[in-house]
Amino acid sequence: MKSNRNGILAVIVLVAVVALVWFGRHRIHFDWQVFGQQLRMADWRRIAFGLAAIYFGYLVRSVRWVWLLRHKKKMSPLSLLGTQVIGFTAVALIGRVADLVRPYLVAKKTGLPLSSQIAVYIVERLFDAGSMALITSSVILLSPVGSLPHPEILRRAGYWGLALTIAGGLFLLAVRLWGDKVASLMGRAFGLVSKGFGRAAEEKVQAFHSGLDTMRSFSDFAVTTGLSLGMWLLIAFAYLETTLAFVASPELAAMTPAKGVLLMIVSGGASVIQLPVLGWFTQIGLVAGAISKFFGAAPEAATGCAATLLLVTFLGIVPVGLIWARFDHISLRKVTEESEHAGEELAHSGVGENAVG
Repeated sequence: MKSNRNGILAVIVLVAVVALVWFGRHRIHFDWQVFGQQLRMADWRRIAFGLAAIYFGYLVRSVRWVWLLRHKKKMSPLSLLGTQVIGFTAVALIGRVADLVRPYLVAKKTGLPLSSQIAVYIVERLFDAGSMALITSSVILLSPVGSLPHPEILRRAGYWGLALTIAGGLFLLAVRLWGDKVASLMGRAFGLVSKGFGRAAEEKVQAFHSGLDTMRSFSDFAVTTGLSLGMWLLIAFAYLETTLAFVASPELAAMTPAKGVLLMIVSGGASVIQLPVLGWFTQIGLVAGAISKFFGAAPEAATGCAATLLLVTFLGIVPVGLIWARFDHISLRKVTEESEHAGEELAHSGVGENAVG
């Protein structure tokens, strides 16, 4: 059933992309020769630095997951590196349906329940969102006036982002201290809309509370926060270096760290609906459009930069992941189906009831 829905969604997106190309073919002049020149003249040393930063980010991801499990199981800092690399390779090639591959592989490797690893995954994602919001808000609010496009809108967004980050931190603290009460409150509140929705909200908060059991002191929270911020600063550095590599485009060659962070957020938003293969081209189109709109770069340079950013920040891990999966005798398609099936079984039985505290 889910695969059918994914197929329908892929067809809808494909039709939308074809319609967009047809609509814009006579409105946007695109010179493929100039596009090739932009790629040939790019500083590939900077692109290599960006890719190295992304690779180092996967090391940080492994360290962070190990740190979040340290009260339940002692492991070496890089012992889960393979699960991160293979998991993100699955997402890149198969789509968001493979999101549960990482917690599934960690559960198999450590012998811990899948429910506990999904809880850790939820905590990890919330720290990612908080780190991105904090970095983005800080950059926007601290940037000199006029250094970013649409400063009024961005500054307002920066204040909202900072406020949401603080609210998220307070919610995290409340769930950590009073998880059962917060879960019950959320269940009753959302239950006014739908009983099923309320039950799902309660289970999600319970799973989140289980994941937060990995942080039992202020030092646990501080280290997790530091690792998350460090990882996203590495990703922001990769975006900046890759953009600066397009030296033939004055607009891209003059990219600032603040604009690089803004581009990272745009790219992250474009990757929310990540379909296999087809999603790569939709993401390139959306990011290229944003580069042209916000920074004034020519379509050829913007498209070349967007495609290179996708290769560096998203697809660059694929060759390593495929090799690693082959050495570990893991089929990406099979492990995706297994993790999806296990996740559905867990959802039917109730994540909160199965989570290990």
